[in-house]
Amino acid sequence: MVGDGLIALSDTGGSYGRDRRRVSAELCYNPAMTTYHAAGGVVLDGDGRVLLLEREVWRQGAWIHEIRLPKGHVEPGESDAEAALREVGEESGYWGLVLGDDLGITTVEFEFEGRLIRRSEHYYLMHLTDPHRGETRPKHPHAEEARFRPLWARNLAEAARLLSYESEKAVVRRAAARLGSPGEG
Repeated sequence: MVGDGLIALSDTGGSYGRDRRRVSAELCYNPAMTTYHAAGGVVLDGDGRVLLLEREVWRQGAWIHEIRLPKGHVEPGESDAEAALREVGEESGYWGLVLGDDLGITTVEFEFEGRLIRRSEHYYLMHLTDPHRGETRPKHPHAEEARFRPLWARNLAEAARLLSYESEKAVVRRAAARLGSPGEG
């Protein structure tokens, strides 16, 4: 568990366990928990590099450095695949993407600003078709997603090492297994 207490609960792509250092009864069940659905991608360019996003965020009274996979809310009337493509473009500025394999859904729970959050995250393998980086489109200029900067990992194994959260590392390992390429075990 790193930073904001992200805890992976389930994973349709295979079991990878759960960090139990900060699990509380409140995280296991709470009818007041906020839930939402997100979608995103593991994006590969033509050289096998992996698109990650990095930012500095204020958490629990301190600035922390995060490295994440691009993802975000699925809007009403939008499919998970449409949301994944949109969110990658909005957060990274890379809009030339083609959707690949469905990497499954992971559910995470975490505490954020005193609220308990349960988020299901649907990931897809994506391939960059246009290396030109366009404009990002954060909800507003001071939104946390406006802090993201693209960071290209050399390969899937390096991406798994760099990511801040175990649940996202597991998604990258799943992508590596799907592609038959080396990933960090």
